[in-house]
Amino acid sequence: MKRVITISREFGSGGRTIAKQVAETLGYAYYDKELIEKIAMETGFSKDYIEKRGEYALGTNIFSYAFIGRSATGASIEDQLWAKQQEIILHLAQKGNCVIVGRSVDYILRNREDCLHVFIHACTEKKVKRIVEVYGETDVEPKKRLRDKDKKRAANYKYYTDRHWGQAKNYHLCLDSGEFGLDTCTKIICELAKERKA
Repeated sequence: MKRVITISREFGSGGRTIAKQVAETLGYAYYDKELIEKIAMETGFSKDYIEKRGEYALGTNIFSYAFIGRSATGASIEDQLWAKQQEIILHLAQKGNCVIVGRSVDYILRNREDCLHVFIHACTEKKVKRIVEVYGETDVEPKKRLRDKDKKRAANYKYYTDRHWGQAKNYHLCLDSGEFGLDTCTKIICELAKERKA
């Protein structure tokens, strides 16, 4: 049985909902917004700042990191946030059975054999429908919201991991939530978590 399940997801794919359902089904601790709160308590950064910078680049490519301020040691505030996220995620994984969402967690826990790394994706049309239903309309066209959010996630992931976000080889399992539905994705993950031997 896998003690730690990591869920990475495209914006609008329902990955967060799936992660929560998996945690509830398996009786695992669930870390998403809770992770932001822990980081805020330990760093003094605001929750809003952590939510915006802990998983997203400033721009839509890694070159945006060239223009951020750095200390005399060469570290930026984003670097400090990345280091603290790593520390907390490693601690939570050690602590007990859990589901952790986003924040390059598949990379951070890549050396643990008791993890099941999952990536959730869906076609653009279904993601657009979902974000409008869940988050409502904004001034920004839904397809652009999807593109920008995921490009910033991909840039952050590439900068800190030197890997390509969403690439199948980085995960044990990739699921199309638009094709299978959230409940079926939940069932598949739970079954694999129970059956796989650590």
